[in-house]
Amino acid sequence: MDAIVTAGGIPLPEDPLYTYTNGNSKALVDVAGKPMIQWVLDALSDAKNVDNVIIIGLSPKTGVTCKKPLHFISNQGRMLANIVVGVEKSLELDPKAEYALVVSSDIPGLKPEMVDWLIETTMQTRDDIYYGVIPREVMETRYPGSNRTYTKLKGIELCGADIHVTHVTMATEHLDMWEELIGNRKSPLKQAATIGLGTLFRVATRSIGLDDLVATVSGRLGISGRAIVWDHAEPGMDVDKPHQLELLRADLANQS
Repeated sequence: MDAIVTAGGIPLPEDPLYTYTNGNSKALVDVAGKPMIQWVLDALSDAKNVDNVIIIGLSPKTGVTCKKPLHFISNQGRMLANIVVGVEKSLELDPKAEYALVVSSDIPGLKPEMVDWLIETTMQTRDDIYYGVIPREVMETRYPGSNRTYTKLKGIELCGADIHVTHVTMATEHLDMWEELIGNRKSPLKQAATIGLGTLFRVATRSIGLDDLVATVSGRLGISGRAIVWDHAEPGMDVDKPHQLELLRADLANQS
């Protein structure tokens, strides 16, 4: 399948990462000698299940490279609009395409084998959307002090990954709901409230488990969804704050 890489974010002066970017794209901030997005592109380059790579929000002038055919589309202003235009480009490249990989440009720890595992795991079924989650113990064992935001459910605490698989029809249906969910992606309780007050209550009181939550959300949206539970932390270790950037700089410099 094709990979859509979202790279449209430009930190504003009030953003704690602004001093690292000075008005430029967050995706291009240096991480251990490379633009942050280049680490993601390197992972996609060596993933055997990726065909094309579509970057949303950068131009060829940035000089980023990929072993796979690379396509650039300008930033559409909102994350959902960026994903939609990426899916449209994928369908232009292959009208028979059914699924697309959506990848954030700020997970530089991503590795090729993780990309391939996700694609192979999701394609065992025929669901509409596959949302990755990472248990708290997996994240904190790999990245102590990362200070992620966790959703506390019955029997598990987890955070979201930043690489997912979606059926192409998801780019044309339920767009208002997706817009609100994506806008509240840093607040699990606000996302739960979008689905319904009953869901909000059950999340807030930790009386709903992961499988029940997936079934509730899927039913509310009228889709079939599946949670993908990772045993790797890298797909969810995104750069939101300076200490996370410094953590990944040190980690990847050590690997290099």
